[in-house]
Amino acid sequence: MSSSSFLPPLRAALLGLAALTLAAAPAPAAEAVRPPMTAKAAASTVVVGFYDALLATMKEGPALKFQGRFDRLSPAVSAAFDLPAMTRVAAGAQWPSLKPEDQQRLIEAFSHFSIATYAANFDSFGGERFEVLRETPAPNGGGATIVETRLTPKSGDPVQLNYLVRPGKSGLGILDVYVNGTISELAARRSEFASVLNSKGADGLYQLLETRSRELAAR
Repeated sequence: MSSSSFLPPLRAALLGLAALTLAAAPAPAAEAVRPPMTAKAAASTVVVGFYDALLATMKEGPALKFQGRFDRLSPAVSAAFDLPAMTRVAAGAQWPSLKPEDQQRLIEAFSHFSIATYAANFDSFGGERFEVLRETPAPNGGGATIVETRLTPKSGDPVQLNYLVRPGKSGLGILDVYVNGTISELAARRSEFASVLNSKGADGLYQLLETRSRELAAR
């Protein structure tokens, strides 16, 4: 396991929650708890679909092993998250100056790393409960929506995870996740990625993401 000092807030939260999935007793059926759906609740369906896929994979997690979980989650993560936009935001102001081929390589590496994070940290099911609570308009507008959710482990305190969902080229997609409602995953990554881009360029950031993905797979 890599040092927690290198983990952005969401990944640190995922690690803590994953440690709670080791209960030996048979687990109840996994299901994300849905709010009442309305015509305006399309953003919630994006998060519910992701949670359903995550929980289904967790139920079979030990048998699937890392690569099996990665393969199961890859289409769900790619469908729910706007990974190209997340990569651009995380790279920050330097993104436009990168060569197109470097941009594409970073999108692919960031996508692989994001899927690997879920595959490694959600490796079994121990009675966790995912609840999609409500939608509210995002403060900055632009058609974006905040989907408020709560992850409650079998024991311990619940964690609030809010998703920023906005329209993109391929429809609605998650752009950011806020741990405890306020800690931005992208803000943490942007700080780290900008430092690497400044010191080591696109190749350095690509190698960092690939190394992190290999570390997650090797756990």
